[in-house]
Amino acid sequence: MSASLSSHPYSQVVGVLRAAGCVYAEEEARLLLDAAADEADLSDMVRRRAAGQPIEHVVGWAEFCGLRIAVDPGVFVPRRRSEFLIRQAARLPRLAPVPAVVDLCCGTGALGVALAAMGGPVELHATDVDPAAVRCARRNVATVGGRVYQGDLFGPLPATLRGSVAILLANVPYVPTGEVGLLPPEARDHEARQALDGGPDGLDLLRRVTTAAAEWLAPGGHLLFETSDRQVAAAASAVTGAGLIPQVARCPDLAATVIIAACPEHRPGFASLRRA
Repeated sequence: MSASLSSHPYSQVVGVLRAAGCVYAEEEARLLLDAAADEADLSDMVRRRAAGQPIEHVVGWAEFCGLRIAVDPGVFVPRRRSEFLIRQAARLPRLAPVPAVVDLCCGTGALGVALAAMGGPVELHATDVDPAAVRCARRNVATVGGRVYQGDLFGPLPATLRGSVAILLANVPYVPTGEVGLLPPEARDHEARQALDGGPDGLDLLRRVTTAAAEWLAPGGHLLFETSDRQVAAAASAVTGAGLIPQVARCPDLAATVIIAACPEHRPGFASLRRA
């Protein structure tokens, strides 16, 4: 906290946040006091938070897997439950000293950056269709020497990655369209709709990812994505239909459900597919 803020009562900020319904008012007050440059900046930040903006958008960062990830207004905020997905990915075979990792629908790029920090050096490529997300992700991904491309799913990736991706992270939206309005206001009002809406049953983008995944994965590579418990059967069916082998991992503490889809090292027609 800067010297100019030393006279601003912490209790006053807490009181404003509590009145606005912030559950973690004390913790958020400390974050705002630490982040503000001066009294005017603090007042503006408190006003924005009290109006319902996510604390991560207000202070400009989120903690994820022990890292400080830059988060710009409007960009999907990395969820703590996604740390479980990264822990699962970090346990997988690397397939190469510096394996190729792709982060689809990357948002801030948090998943790929966290995997690089946790599992060692990777060749990281990330994509997102949202220009605001791409601008934000480029700042984060640059810290691990990765690259971010703007475009739809696999579309903007270098063709040289086909058949060589060791780990494919696809944190695609999986909320059914009819349920987006039931999300907390912080999400539905301040994050891009396209980062939340997964189509009528929540699995539209996932089906597109699984259909193309085998073309990009290396033999023995893996696709990882989150889903909900009620979507597991349909999501696993999409994985199996694409020629991949699904395994479900759950973390009750984080309310996280992750499907880990393995690309067989040998399967009929696989070599010809990669040469196409």
